[in-house]
Amino acid sequence: MTSEIAVDGVTFRYRRAKTPALRGIDLHVSAGQFVAVVGPSQAGKSTLCLALNGLIPRSVPGKLSGEVRVGGRSTRKTSMKEMFTEAAIVFQDFESQLFATSAALDVAFGPENLGLPHDRIVERVTRYLGAVGLEGFERREPSSLSGGQKQRLALASALALESPVLILDEPTTDLDPVGKRSVLEVIEHLRASGEHTIICVEHEIEELVSADRVVLLADGGVVLDGTPAEVFGQVDVMRRHGVMPVGACELFVALGLPPTALGVDEAVAELTEHGYRLDGAVLREQARGDEDRRNRYGEVLIEADHVGFSYDERAKVVDDVSLRIRAGEFVAILGRNGSGKTTLAKQLNGLLRYTEGSIRVRGEEALAAGIHRLSRTIGYVFQNPDSQIFADDVFSEVAFGPRNHGFSEDQVRASVTEALHAVGMTGREKDDPFSLTKGERQRVAVASVLATRPDVLILDEPTTGLDHTEQLGMMRLLRELNEAGATIVIVTHTMWVVGAYAHRAVVMSGGRVVRDGPVREVFAHESELTELSLIPPQITRIGNRLGAPLLTVEEACACLAPAGSAVR
Repeated sequence: MTSEIAVDGVTFRYRRAKTPALRGIDLHVSAGQFVAVVGPSQAGKSTLCLALNGLIPRSVPGKLSGEVRVGGRSTRKTSMKEMFTEAAIVFQDFESQLFATSAALDVAFGPENLGLPHDRIVERVTRYLGAVGLEGFERREPSSLSGGQKQRLALASALALESPVLILDEPTTDLDPVGKRSVLEVIEHLRASGEHTIICVEHEIEELVSADRVVLLADGGVVLDGTPAEVFGQVDVMRRHGVMPVGACELFVALGLPPTALGVDEAVAELTEHGYRLDGAVLREQARGDEDRRNRYGEVLIEADHVGFSYDERAKVVDDVSLRIRAGEFVAILGRNGSGKTTLAKQLNGLLRYTEGSIRVRGEEALAAGIHRLSRTIGYVFQNPDSQIFADDVFSEVAFGPRNHGFSEDQVRASVTEALHAVGMTGREKDDPFSLTKGERQRVAVASVLATRPDVLILDEPTTGLDHTEQLGMMRLLRELNEAGATIVIVTHTMWVVGAYAHRAVVMSGGRVVRDGPVREVFAHESELTELSLIPPQITRIGNRLGAPLLTVEEACACLAPAGSAVR
């Protein structure tokens, strides 16, 4: 049985916060609806989720005014146990809700607390682990799972409660593109069953076009509330509030067309109807530009030959990998969850010792050089900036590397100043790093690596957890560093980032490199990428249907010639 949601005049201020996180929110959701909630960081999205299942005000300190009712029950007057039977939640920090010694026990925890008999608990564990693609993982310790697998497990644990309301706070952040789609297919199946009301918060909105409603939040208030076509069609409003527009809508606005198309097939049909086709001369010019850039790369900095690695007696995580990375390249390492991307990246700078083959950095064997010396040539930024931030203030954090390498204090101050300027954090030297936003902490982590002045910068998922404005800021920074001479290597699932910024794509599957080449050439093999759990950006897929892979909206506008114009 589904439940309706009524949020009336809700304002909430966290304890010690200067401003409210929610400001007079009014939101009514009919039973059975699938509502997507989008917005920039600090918009109030996660706060709204916590309010919907009663964690606010019962477990999160702060001042709440207004009323939240779920299934007719007031969250103020209903116990937490009763609220979880009404509204299950997957947190943005999904690892915080995994605590058992096996995946099966994590999923069983909720049904056990509901007092269900053993056979029904077992049935739910089997059903929901299977629903999220984790069948066979029943005995695995959650700590041994990849980030994407942990996210699936958290979703299975919430689904096992079989609550009529399901609240998902960024449920796909650590998943590869096909993994994102599979989770959203689970959500679609739940919606189609008519038994669930679903609230889903997401930064990546392309897959949300099938939602019944989209709510755009900013500064704690509702900015837009309507159908996907009504909300996503307002491209300028989406950009202004830090949300990445749907590719087709952005393209149509740039071409001066009504932003009515939300999907690839629909966009291609409308472009064809308007007489648009690709200009061969512009495409040839783009190809020449790509070739000229490749010819400007410098010496080979990193050489990997037949590298292999396994954590134990199980299958190799990295298997017979050979590649060369030259000075000035911007390389993206791609692949499904568990394909070996991060493991390979950590071997390139000595964080993990390969067990087969060799890696040479500037001609020197990496294992012989050691991580201390390698870090002067290759800097590494972890996916979670909190994994490498530890100091009490920003200056000390960024100064740690140069001091560790024996820089004089004058050199340290100069390096810190230079690095903070490069990441746009000048004047923040005395700030507590842990008081900063995720995007700012990410910039501090990059600055701490830049301060040692490495030739190569490797970043693991540099845009995960950032809103679109923060993503653009991070990637523009990396482009500027690359254009200034740094070699950039990123591990990412975010395919629009690859199309807009990377020069070369290295695709991994089962620990092996299965495709390696210019991004444009790799993205042209769309069906092969889909089999590898990778989905090119919507703009690229539109271009592929029209005859050539396009990487950005700007490229598409340059290449698409309207009816009546000369095509060369």
